[in-house]
Amino acid sequence: EGLAKSGITLEQIEHLHRRFKQISGDQPTLRNLRQAPDGLADEINFEDFLTIMSYFRPVEMNMDEEQLDHFRKEKLKFLFHMYDSDNDGKITLQEYRKVVEELLSRNPHLEKESARSIADGAMMEAASICVGQMEPDQVYEGITFEDFLKMWQGIDIDTKMHVRFLNMEPIAHCH
Repeated sequence: EGLAKSGITLEQIEHLHRRFKQISGDQPTLRNLRQAPDGLADEINFEDFLTIMSYFRPVEMNMDEEQLDHFRKEKLKFLFHMYDSDNDGKITLQEYRKVVEELLSRNPHLEKESARSIADGAMMEAASICVGQMEPDQVYEGITFEDFLKMWQGIDIDTKMHVRFLNMEPIAHCH
């Protein structure tokens, strides 16, 4: 029933199941991409994996404006929750730094300080978009979901952020 709501066809589910088994090494669960805070699973099963993938399915041609808007908001809500690790409805500078550091940690040319300054710059940009001119003693508490929507306004996430469900060839393993 939950899978039927995902908007993914049976054929796509079969392809994704094969891919899930390849990624997980034929295990029933897959380790989460980052350390999960309290209350969130540290490992995900296939149904969780499908739910996540459903947020990134391509836009359907027959969607009207209202459906497109809902689809876009759901995708942004999913992304927002990836950053908001304590689930308090706000992305703080610390949370943002942590995600940026994790995303850039595999780049050997970027030091932790560089990742930190990228996150700090992004938060300053967010504050200028969402609050406007701030007073010298004013502190920007963090990005709310409404702020997050403002920041993504005009950016075509529907075509930039989707997974194309092609016939998935087996992944070549390097030894």
